Amino acid sequence: MCDYKKLIQEHMEFVIKISQFLMSLSLLIILHELGHFIPAKAFKTRVEKFYLFFDVKFSLFKKKIGETVYGIGWLPLGGYVKISGMIDESMDTEQMAQEPQPWEFRSKPAWQRLIIMLGGVTVNFLLAILIYIGMSYFYGDKFLPVDNIKDGLLIENAVANKAGLLTGDKILAVDGEKIENFSEISEKVLFGKEITIERNGEQSTITFPEDFLAQLIDSKERGFIDLRLPFVVVQVPDTSYNINSGIKKGDIIIGLNDLNTKYADEVKLGLEKFKGQEVTAKILREENQITVPLKISNEGKLGLVYGGITEDNLEKLGYYQFETKKYGFFESFPVGLKKAKDKMASYWDQLGAIFTPSTGAYKGVGGFKAIYDIFPSFWSWQVFWSITAFLSIMLGVLNLLPIPALDGGHVMFLLYEMVSGRKPGDKFMEYAQMVGFFILIALVLFANGNDIYKAIFG
Repeated sequence: MCDYKKLIQEHMEFVIKISQFLMSLSLLIILHELGHFIPAKAFKTRVEKFYLFFDVKFSLFKKKIGETVYGIGWLPLGGYVKISGMIDESMDTEQMAQEPQPWEFRSKPAWQRLIIMLGGVTVNFLLAILIYIGMSYFYGDKFLPVDNIKDGLLIENAVANKAGLLTGDKILAVDGEKIENFSEISEKVLFGKEITIERNGEQSTITFPEDFLAQLIDSKERGFIDLRLPFVVVQVPDTSYNINSGIKKGDIIIGLNDLNTKYADEVKLGLEKFKGQEVTAKILREENQITVPLKISNEGKLGLVYGGITEDNLEKLGYYQFETKKYGFFESFPVGLKKAKDKMASYWDQLGAIFTPSTGAYKGVGGFKAIYDIFPSFWSWQVFWSITAFLSIMLGVLNLLPIPALDGGHVMFLLYEMVSGRKPGDKFMEYAQMVGFFILIALVLFANGNDIYKAIFG
């Protein structure tokens, strides 16, 4: 019966994750392609197809309305609009061999073609801004100021420890930029070079090795920088050697013999110190302190499951004081705009690291599986919109890369034409499109190959 319930739960979690993934992906693709479609129609350019997903060989659905076929393909790797007289992924060389027609893309002035090509990424960036504005207005911001982290951070990652960061350190700044909120720390440290810390009341600066990211990825460790949390008992298994000790679910271990253990990492140190012994544990139970005898195995284990504590309980217990900021309708606009700008700058930094081989950041590149894994196994509109906004920025930035077959490649050739006054020939554009297509295929294979490698080898 337990296995059956577990199987049902796993299936439900999969359905929730895949639903969020497909919903977000579909929304981003449709709006991106709409960004090309609307200016194309405004400039009286014929749009032959508007597709969600790719229709290789066949479509799941299609319907012609006016001069455009609207459809859904079966291959969920993106989407497209097929604009007449444009050299794109369809590689319709037969059409391009005929005389240009007034309704074709190639017959339009360069400035109109530029607007059509920039329409997709413009919509991506506007969508992200609107989502961040809406989230600021409806949800506000709940955050943990770094000044409220009194006892430093949990840093048990071996690579981070080797680089010089230790549990209990307070991270004050990265590359000279002061850290304000806990949520900023991990991302800024990952792509930073000089980390200013406070340890035992003294400040110092740690310089990370250039290949820090590569070391982190190769180590395959999951945790990096986290909050120090109390040791809260989640379950006392029937097989536990402490089943009859009197310890219960919800108890917090705050001491082992004469050792105070405010945090779970301190409990672990105590278990190592007293392994193989029976100790007197100080327990916090519903605001009361009691003592219970606990047996510690020779391996330094208690046989208990611990973890799982909410932000509200952390505040109630006095561990951390979170702050909430609400915004009025007009206040939310500059706040949302700043969030979008910061995310955009952050993603450019990440791309810079990825395209710098010495950092080893390329090893962490993921494909569709990595994007799927971002979504939680529970439904939360706040989380959904937050992820969708970031993916919209990611899609916009990636499409601006000057690679033929991407919007950025078309924009690059259009800018060349506008500056030089010379239009690249159709044959040249066909060859450039083919080269760009193979580059994109290679990047997709590499990213999704990374996913497969991680799934197999951990």
